[in-house]
Amino acid sequence: MSKNRFRMLGVAVVATVGVLAPTVASSAALADRRSDADPSVITKWNEIAERTIYAENQTPVPASTLYFGFVSIAMYDAVVAIEGRYEPYLDQRRAHRHASSEVAAATAAFMVLVRYFPNSADKLLADYLTTLDGARKGTGTEQGVRVGLRAAAALIAERQGDGIGATKTFTEQPAPGVWRPTLPGEAEFAVPWLGFVKPLTYGSPADFPLPGPPELTGAEYAQEFAEVRDYGEREGSSRTSEQTETALFFNSNIVSQFQAGLRDEVTRRGYDIVESARAFALMDTSMADTLIACWNAKYEYGFWRPITAIQLADTDGNPATNAEPNWIPLAPATPPYPDYLSGHACNVGAASNTLSYLFGAETLDLNLVGGAVTRHYDSAARLDEDTMNARIWLGLHFRSAMTDGNELGHRVSDWVIGNYFQPVD
Repeated sequence: MSKNRFRMLGVAVVATVGVLAPTVASSAALADRRSDADPSVITKWNEIAERTIYAENQTPVPASTLYFGFVSIAMYDAVVAIEGRYEPYLDQRRAHRHASSEVAAATAAFMVLVRYFPNSADKLLADYLTTLDGARKGTGTEQGVRVGLRAAAALIAERQGDGIGATKTFTEQPAPGVWRPTLPGEAEFAVPWLGFVKPLTYGSPADFPLPGPPELTGAEYAQEFAEVRDYGEREGSSRTSEQTETALFFNSNIVSQFQAGLRDEVTRRGYDIVESARAFALMDTSMADTLIACWNAKYEYGFWRPITAIQLADTDGNPATNAEPNWIPLAPATPPYPDYLSGHACNVGAASNTLSYLFGAETLDLNLVGGAVTRHYDSAARLDEDTMNARIWLGLHFRSAMTDGNELGHRVSDWVIGNYFQPVD
């Protein structure tokens, strides 16, 4: 959507609810009170975002983290501009003291989603009007719209020219240790631009240095090779039935699983609108920034996947590995991008670290759903362990791609927690 069309839509929203001229009241004065605004608007618009991003626009899972981050930040900024208590991500104007936080959050989410997914504009407008229909009419709604529009506009302006969708092609030629398209489909490297997008909270992926994959001819590589070969094969593997169940559970969309899991947890814990908005902003920003660094590593290291490595082991120069040309992983399809780092591990590390900060590393109350199965996690360590093992048992990754990816997620999340979405002094 062009800038002009975006502005026109904003004007139309304002006109629809008859916004009055702004008055002033400092949000800092509200810093100590608990909001009585309905927090379900945060989870509802997160759910709308999920539908828009995946079902309606088929956004690749890795790139989806950016858009969840944008929506969550805009909602958070709109809410704290009214409620106070925490510092905004981007500077916000003072809000009318009676402005509706629910309307502000919905307006911010709506405008961001329409900006990035214009094909869904009609459905999003219907959702938005439903939100407004449920709001108390008057100055609160009118001023809430103003706040939400400003928050969305600030976020969108901040992201202009950020590199989303830029042309980027993986040019490394096939060689031992180098990624190449895999069966089925032999698709090209998906969303390679993601590793070069402007981060949300740090300067460059170089701020989080990585050890890189193990040396192809070394003992560590041979050990990791043997593990995924033995435990990740579709038929005749060393997996137990329980390990297979865990592997298949975590062959789902992990970003979607965490969105639903956080919606459920903040609701059951009774988080207010400020706490809920901040929880999503922390998790989704951490995941987005981790995936940028993760995809940068995939592009820079370009390390081959186990299916390629095991079938072509006679080319790797390692005397401890043997080729198995017919080896096939448990996972029906290997995602179209390199092994190192694991995007799944990066997402889990960022999310588990954020959830540990919010709820306690040993006191999570997290329900994750995969198909018809629900798994409960009260420990971040067990969540990390299960997910790292699962992707090896699926035959998708070497161990270092999992451990280093998970660790990167923790590090980026720590950075976000320590530097953004801070309590007001």
